Amino acid sequence: MIPFFLADAAATAAQAAPAVSTHAMSPMATFFCGFALLILFAWYIMSDGDRAKRIVGTVLIISLLAFCFQLVWPPFDGTGPDGNVLKDEKGNAVKPGRITLGLDLRGGTSFLIELVSEDAAGAGAPTISTDAVQQAIEAIRKRVDTLGVSEPVITPQGNNRILVQIPALATSQIDAAREQLQKVAKLEFRLVHPQSAQLLAGAIPWDAGFVRAPYVAKRGKDKEVQPPTEIVVRKKPDLTGDKVTGASAPFGPKGYEIDLTFNSEGAEQFGKLTTEYVHQQFAIMLDGEVISAPSINEPIPNGRAVISGSFTEQDARGLASALLNPLKTPVRILEEHTVSSTLGAASIKMGIYSGVGGLALVLLFVVVYYRFAGLVAVLGLVANIIVLFGVMAAFGFVLTLPGIAGVILTIGLAVDANVLIYERLREEMDAGKSIGVAINSAYDKAFTVIFDANATTLITAAILFWRASGPVKGFSVALIIGVIASVFSAMVVTRVIFAWALNGGWFKKITMLHIIPTGKNFNFLGRRRLWISISLAIILISGVCFWMRGEKNFGIDFKGGDVLVVSMEKPVSVEVVRESLASVNLGDAVIQKETTPGNIRELISVRSPGGTSARILQHLQTAMPDAGFQQDLQEHVGPTAGAELARGSAIAFGLAMLGILVYVTLRFEFSFAIGAIVALLHDVIITVGVFALFGRELSLIMVGAILTIAGYSINDTIVVFDRIREGLRAGRRGSVQDIMNASINETLSRTLLTSGCTFLSVAALFFFGGPVLHDFAFAILIGIVVGTYSSIFIASPIVLWWSGHKGQSLRNEMDRTGGADLGAPRLPA
Repeated sequence: MIPFFLADAAATAAQAAPAVSTHAMSPMATFFCGFALLILFAWYIMSDGDRAKRIVGTVLIISLLAFCFQLVWPPFDGTGPDGNVLKDEKGNAVKPGRITLGLDLRGGTSFLIELVSEDAAGAGAPTISTDAVQQAIEAIRKRVDTLGVSEPVITPQGNNRILVQIPALATSQIDAAREQLQKVAKLEFRLVHPQSAQLLAGAIPWDAGFVRAPYVAKRGKDKEVQPPTEIVVRKKPDLTGDKVTGASAPFGPKGYEIDLTFNSEGAEQFGKLTTEYVHQQFAIMLDGEVISAPSINEPIPNGRAVISGSFTEQDARGLASALLNPLKTPVRILEEHTVSSTLGAASIKMGIYSGVGGLALVLLFVVVYYRFAGLVAVLGLVANIIVLFGVMAAFGFVLTLPGIAGVILTIGLAVDANVLIYERLREEMDAGKSIGVAINSAYDKAFTVIFDANATTLITAAILFWRASGPVKGFSVALIIGVIASVFSAMVVTRVIFAWALNGGWFKKITMLHIIPTGKNFNFLGRRRLWISISLAIILISGVCFWMRGEKNFGIDFKGGDVLVVSMEKPVSVEVVRESLASVNLGDAVIQKETTPGNIRELISVRSPGGTSARILQHLQTAMPDAGFQQDLQEHVGPTAGAELARGSAIAFGLAMLGILVYVTLRFEFSFAIGAIVALLHDVIITVGVFALFGRELSLIMVGAILTIAGYSINDTIVVFDRIREGLRAGRRGSVQDIMNASINETLSRTLLTSGCTFLSVAALFFFGGPVLHDFAFAILIGIVVGTYSSIFIASPIVLWWSGHKGQSLRNEMDRTGGADLGAPRLPA
């Protein structure tokens, strides 16, 4: 018999609204402040008088920095004396910070879920309606709320995917969350054939007239189902789960039960069925399986039911949630990433250490080398960092570990604009100009190259933001904002400081150190065949190394699989872990020792085929209980997602090259575009080859690293090309080769200075950023060295060869097109 009573579904249906950190200013106030800043910037650009320009510029800078500072302060959640985040009874931060941290920094689990229509479940190209996606998002949101977590993030990804991020999810809850997210919960009620047992036993033939069409045999869900194997039910449901309006999991006389309430339509249908089919069995089916088949002993008109069985509390609550919030479309988990809060906190600490360390090294170098001008650059860099984090907070961008990498890389790149200005300033002072005239001339002449160099970096970063997802998208956001902030700080902040210093008579001259002695003129192009031969040899070696490693070049992000990182209370050797896993047929897993950021704890990472990480963790905890194994990080990537990442990465890189080709052709000439693309490919191929030579794997973060190298390489090359263009358009005497040689020599100090500063900041990331960013920083370090080499020895010879190969005169082409000057706006003197 099915008992019925009034169900209290309020607890199950209640939705815990995620807490959101609020800014001190409303969105409307933020908009008007931003609009006022834009007006101030336009006023500054249009100001002619020196005094007006100084005053307006000062008001603009102070207003912008104050605006950004109040947006970003306090940046992170408040912590107590023990270092833990202060939280209220709902698990929300008592003193919420203004910068939202990604799961890799605060800990938690993310699932990338794909919706698959039933008619295309095996086709690989499901067609899902927008309504189906929205229904799934709402159902998943309600299910996640039942886990009792705070601030979950559930967002659509593309046309048929949903990203679910659950912060601070305990390891013990991960399996339950995974099951909840995938459970379709298609609830049906079907009448059981009165002679089901005889049909299954063969006593009655299936082709009998009264059986043939409307019935089918269905298997029970588990051994508790009566009958235990199969039962014959109607093919079409007599009542569906969409009529359920309430579901809860109370503890009844027989243990935990599922308490259901139907709507008026469902209650009417159920009443008619129980009245007409008294003394027959009524099967309750979930996702096509029979979970219970009780008998109807009397009519039931009130529309309330209880499903009883051998349910645990977790099973009962999960099933009640799934029944109340059914997914109408089947789903599958493509990717899963879990980071413990301990590892996240360590990553924040080491990210800050590496950022502060890299910044300190860069600032010290700049001050020592440029002296007073270096102090001005330091003030500009401080303003750059405040603006960067302020904009991130204003737009609610999430800061991830790769985002920290983007910030640190921005520190190095931000120096580039100042170096370009100061090296121009050195040339203007060497030409005998007064200090005031030299400063204005340096800023005016440097603007074009700063504009072109940063535009190409923005092209690659924008494509990365468009095509990437998750952590890499966070990196691209930090890089885009950082590039824009660095241009503003270099062209406006430092210029206004110089204007006040000149007006107040704070200095009479500017002195600087010299990396390249005055009068040195290296014949770079004279041995271009040697440099190109060396590069071709390195490219060949790189290709051979990559080919020999084969699939070992690719991490789980590309080929799919699991990564499990566990910490230990007592040290256990890699050999012991390998032997233990081999005893349960998991010997093909790749096992290695890792360290947390700052070497806080010893870790062991296990890379294995997909779907085995939970089994591995359970085995290690059971086989070696004294070791105290705890999960710190777990990742799962399905083969479909890996193939899509490989395809998407190739598309992103191709689009980046196409964008650079078009831009350089428009701003310079097609021969320069060919030189830029060849230098870019040169740098990427060698970086990947060296990466393979050191036995490292390509991953999702490496996609960001490779595109960053591409942007950095182009940035470096554009500076040289700009000087060549300037010489050709100015009608400088000598052959094209002589002009190219002179241009490379003139920009050599800038090339080495910028590369050195960027190398310092990334080196801090490499040594102090922790294992998660170790490969990323390593790739960038290689890219800096190779990119510096190609901008000096490879790019210009390719331009010279291509123009000669096509029978063109590069000088005549530049005269004819005018260098395709797009008339980039210049700041007034």
